[in-house]
Amino acid sequence: MKNIYFVGTAGSGKSSLVQSYKEWLDLNGIDAITVNLDPGADAVPYIADVDIREWIDLQDVMDEYALGPNGAQIVCADLMAMNIDKLTDAIDSFKTNYALIDTPGQLELFAFRKSSDVLIDALGKERSMTVFLADPILCRTSNGFISGMMLSTIVQFRLRMPMITALSKSDILEEDEFNKVMSWFTDPDALYADILDHDTDPQTIVGMELFKAMENIGTFGDTRAVSSKMSFGMEELYAASQQCFFGGDDTEVN
Repeated sequence: MKNIYFVGTAGSGKSSLVQSYKEWLDLNGIDAITVNLDPGADAVPYIADVDIREWIDLQDVMDEYALGPNGAQIVCADLMAMNIDKLTDAIDSFKTNYALIDTPGQLELFAFRKSSDVLIDALGKERSMTVFLADPILCRTSNGFISGMMLSTIVQFRLRMPMITALSKSDILEEDEFNKVMSWFTDPDALYADILDHDTDPQTIVGMELFKAMENIGTFGDTRAVSSKMSFGMEELYAASQQCFFGGDDTEVN
């Protein structure tokens, strides 16, 4: 089983992409399961094969520890690590090709907590990868794009797994916006020129320095535009995952 972690900021479309990608895999005869790791999710748009809420519920933790939602989410993350055997046993009970893992809405709860290291190691980091969802609302401006790419770089540094970037909800962008954002991923010179077009306010100056740092470490490159609403980009997402896992085509799938 290969593990694909869907990671991104709140509202970036992680759960919707898990649903759309799972439907695409089903249609193409590729077996996969869905895993919900958000104990505070009121609902998810897919039927979760494994759901952390079966063992840990955000409201119960809030009541028991007299905490607000943010504090309770941290306790839930720690409780997940303490109950890791239950979660991994449930996932490992499935004989399938892929586990599509929907991470909590608050990115920092997954990317920056020790509990996530426990989970990733237990499920096998060597057979895992990350899909980072770039939010188009943030990425439609050059400074916003720099902020999103810096966040993705930090997440990859923190998780230490192969990662591909997906421009989520790409259908909400106008054609010219879409073309510009996609060009920024592959043409750093175009991005730098657009940053320079802004007045030299403090944010732009910082953006220029961040750009130079990310260019030096090779942050920029191909991305996949996806849309859960339009079921767009799923084939490209699958091809990218095969490149990460197998260096090409998935030889396990007929």
